Amino acid sequence: MARYMERAENLARILDVNETFARDEQGANDWLPILKLHRDEEAFFERYKRATSENVVRFYIIDSENPNSIIYSVRAARENARSIRHLISLETWAQLNVFYNWVASLTARNLRLSELSRLCGRIKEGVQLHSGIVTGTLFRDQVWSFYRLGVFTELADQITRLVDIKYHALLPSWQDVGSPVDIAQWNALLRSVSAYHGYRRVFPARMTPTTVAGFILLSPRFPRSLTHCVSNIEATLDELLTNEDLQDISFPRDSLETLKQLTSRSPESVITAGLHEYLDEVQVALLDFGAQVAATFFYAD
Repeated sequence: MARYMERAENLARILDVNETFARDEQGANDWLPILKLHRDEEAFFERYKRATSENVVRFYIIDSENPNSIIYSVRAARENARSIRHLISLETWAQLNVFYNWVASLTARNLRLSELSRLCGRIKEGVQLHSGIVTGTLFRDQVWSFYRLGVFTELADQITRLVDIKYHALLPSWQDVGSPVDIAQWNALLRSVSAYHGYRRVFPARMTPTTVAGFILLSPRFPRSLTHCVSNIEATLDELLTNEDLQDISFPRDSLETLKQLTSRSPESVITAGLHEYLDEVQVALLDFGAQVAATFFYAD
């Protein structure tokens, strides 16, 4: 449930930031990177002829056949919530139903590019309301630990995708690095992850690819950063494994150690070695970690 809801919010952020960077509504080069980022090209082109803004936005918001869409994620979160109805509060269940019904009511008419930012804002607010209700009502046992594990694992994965959209896919050319257009895009990226004011407290007068990417990914004080997520994943996992019901569980920590090593790098070394390659390494390690959690706790013999 936690991962699906976090995925819905971050997909809204990706669409919002991509719309900010897009040069025109029909530019396939502006919207195709989102498909590549989620490895959805084959599934998309089976049903749509061109990667226009209209088609891609529809594919990722209201296409219920797309397992990476917002409607699919919210519906899956609701079904997961139904299966643990006895463990969550009435407020959590009621809000999730209202939110799902609103998302399910969206049509192509609601997806106009001129209204996309506002629509994405409403989706983000719905997920944030869900998170607030869960935080304020969920009993602090192993259910809470698994919820937090899901939140931070998904958030870590999605924050790397957001940064990759800007750095790898949308930068027109290396000549544009440091230009007003480049700085405006980094500024928009900071705002899309609610990091602008925190960034300006640390870097009041500078904005470079190294400082922005470093802040979003590696700042331990920014609550959406990769470093903050990995730190919370480790703490939550350690707490979970002290539960008396799980004391016989042995969890392989190789993928977690890889993530810790990746977040120990400096922003300068990450940029020098290649940000896109670094983000790929992180995503592979997160996939391995998610698979290990599933195999250890949910599908163990």
